[in-house]
Amino acid sequence: MSVTLSDNVLSPSQLNALARSLLEDAFPVVLVEGELCNLSRPASGHLYFGLKDGRAQVRCALFRPKSQWLRFQPRDGLHVLARGRLTLYEARGDYQLILDSLEEAGEGALRRAFDALKARLQAEGLFDEARKRPLPAWPRRLGLITSPSGAAVRDVLSVLARRFPLVEVDVLPVPVQGDAAAAQIRSMLERAGAGGRYDALVLARGGGSLEDLWAFNDEALVRAIASAPVPVVSAVGHETDFTLADFAADLRAPTPSVAAELLVPNAVDVATRVRGLHQRLGVLHLQQLRERMQRADRASLRLQALRPQARLQALRERKRQAMRRLHAAWQARDAGLRARLRHADAVLRATRPERRLAVLGQRLAALGARPQAAIARRLQRDALRLGGIARSLQAVSPLATVARGYAILRHPDGRVVRGIGDAAPGDPLSALVGDGELRVRVEGADG
Repeated sequence: MSVTLSDNVLSPSQLNALARSLLEDAFPVVLVEGELCNLSRPASGHLYFGLKDGRAQVRCALFRPKSQWLRFQPRDGLHVLARGRLTLYEARGDYQLILDSLEEAGEGALRRAFDALKARLQAEGLFDEARKRPLPAWPRRLGLITSPSGAAVRDVLSVLARRFPLVEVDVLPVPVQGDAAAAQIRSMLERAGAGGRYDALVLARGGGSLEDLWAFNDEALVRAIASAPVPVVSAVGHETDFTLADFAADLRAPTPSVAAELLVPNAVDVATRVRGLHQRLGVLHLQQLRERMQRADRASLRLQALRPQARLQALRERKRQAMRRLHAAWQARDAGLRARLRHADAVLRATRPERRLAVLGQRLAALGARPQAAIARRLQRDALRLGGIARSLQAVSPLATVARGYAILRHPDGRVVRGIGDAAPGDPLSALVGDGELRVRVEGADG
């Protein structure tokens, strides 16, 4: 049989490239669950292994640095969930998965459910710090919700007995693992909270995987914790384990033993504080006793001072003192009045009427001639002044002018003729001369 070459003949590299393209286009991202086998980690840090089930296997590669971010230690036989791209290694024609992530199969699904539920409850405000309540400072009775056969109950009871033996603890038995555990834990929590018997409730369980602790991620249980009428402490797992019950509880303890330490005070510290308070109480008692004794002493002194005999004695003493002050005041007043009387007598003797009249007579005799002399001097001065005024008047008097030969012409109404225009021909006038008055008539005027 002969073979004819044509355009459809492919080289191995072309075939592998075409197959790779077809695989990557048909399967962009796949999730494969299976068992690890043929695990190898060369010096490059890459991780090579196979995923198998009962009938087949597929080669896988997880390159660095994603291989260093794994949260578990891969080993042959471990059941895992792989996520990646289906491709083909062209150099050898090997069909394989190039992985983006790798996680344990059961835990990966649970982790996704955990994260989704946590985000939804957190968005509702169920985990807000503002709604969390403080623990009681001195709890009298605690409810411990846990498995009665687990190590957690022994740890909690041991720590409580050592730190604060006075607290009462009721172990409320529930299963802490399995499908029915969440419902029974929630039922016990609701009954214990509704009873009003406990000051706080503790959810306790030892460590385990995410699957082992899954009962404490139940949504109904988480809501019951958030709505519990008393504070709830979550002590589930070890320090690195977190459940949704931890976020909803009023306090999350890393371990059950730590929860017991956080719930009750240390008996040694309490005893030290009680001793300090006892000493302080004794000091305050002694101080109050001293104050009361001082008050009693003062009251006794006041009582003695206020008894009738003492009051009468005090009044008599006050009367004697008042009489002494009154007698001294009268003596001082009498002495003052006597001194004033002696002074008045001396003044009166020094100013008796006979002597005063004699002195006044002498003064009158001395002053008798003084008014007449003053009057004579005043009259002489006034006469001289009058003569000067008369001479001044005589100098300016029109009569003096008339006496020298002049005359004053006047109309009958008294108007003085001062010029020819003041009189008309025929006007009667009077002419005042030195020794009398003449009646004249105007005949004419020469200007």
